[in-house]
Amino acid sequence: MKIAVLYGGTSGEREVSLSTGKGIIKALENKGHDVTAIDFSPEKLVEILELDVDLVFIGLHGKFGEDGKIQGLLDMLGIPYVGSGVLASALAMDKAKSKQIFSLNGLYTAQSEVYDVADSRQVDRVEEEIKKSFDLPFVIKPNQEGSTLGLTIVKEKEEIRQGIEKAAKSDSMILVEDYVQGKEVTVPVMGYKGKEQALPVIEIIPKNDYYDFDSKYKPGGSEHIVPAKVDVQLTAQLQQDAVLAHQLLGCDVYSRVDFIINEKQEPMILEVNTLPGMTPTSLFPDSAQEIGLSYDDLIQKFVELSHKD
Repeated sequence: MKIAVLYGGTSGEREVSLSTGKGIIKALENKGHDVTAIDFSPEKLVEILELDVDLVFIGLHGKFGEDGKIQGLLDMLGIPYVGSGVLASALAMDKAKSKQIFSLNGLYTAQSEVYDVADSRQVDRVEEEIKKSFDLPFVIKPNQEGSTLGLTIVKEKEEIRQGIEKAAKSDSMILVEDYVQGKEVTVPVMGYKGKEQALPVIEIIPKNDYYDFDSKYKPGGSEHIVPAKVDVQLTAQLQQDAVLAHQLLGCDVYSRVDFIINEKQEPMILEVNTLPGMTPTSLFPDSAQEIGLSYDDLIQKFVELSHKD
């Protein structure tokens, strides 16, 4: 097939996307596809408008890639692509909206509140509201951003202001939520719509205090245990919840669902990643490996799942 791979992009996750893109390109070439590689930028949309390919494989992360915008453009051009469509992408990227959907459908989520910080003059008021509404420790992060960029775990009240300002650099809306102590796990999901299956659960042991950017992407930044050391019943619950979350948002082909298992051994959903990392150190390929699916075979499987006819 003639496949264009969009990677790079302009978000804070550009470096990760460059690595993801290289992996996808190599895998597709190994499988015999004719690959066009595009380091995507909104300023160079003509490259997309002039595409003559059978399929687009989106290897972008963050804004203008994972949020439904590029998907909308490809829809208008009538070019099929791998992964979730406009609405599912936008919902998954909007943490507050997706948490509402999860909560309404019986999935456990941390108590949270969203605040508009577009007007810097409102920061004082927002800071006071957060102080009244949340007990330490809690998390402040951009409502729409990935890879834990702009995230602060607030342990002292003096850190609130700084946390707001840091998150506000990435988004005009910030999300504040209770900090949940526990085991971090993630569950890859893949399959045709309505027939999705969860892959083995992965336990993440970060070298830092939490699973931050360095833990995710630097070699040796975290340890991945596949399958996770959780009992059979909890494993089944995590996999069931992951597939449900994927379906509730209307995701397509693949996603990765992040959880924290709290002290009561309850899986609390954090978010759904519609374009999870596909770098050499990424979680999804690690899980696929456990069921005998090599990196190249995994990428090929996504291509096959993208055929809607």
